[in-house]
Amino acid sequence: MKIKNSLRSLRKRHRNNRVVRRRGRLYVINKTNRRFKGRQG
Repeated sequence: MKIKNSLRSLRKRHRNNRVVRRRGRLYVINKTNRRFKGRQG
């Protein structure tokens, strides 16, 4: 998992990436290719 200040670049890495807010943190998750994960905050 990558921890970034801006998640925009991580979201563009794969077409199924979603930005989700959980417990005050922003996450990039991907159901089909679970490699692409990221967190902010």
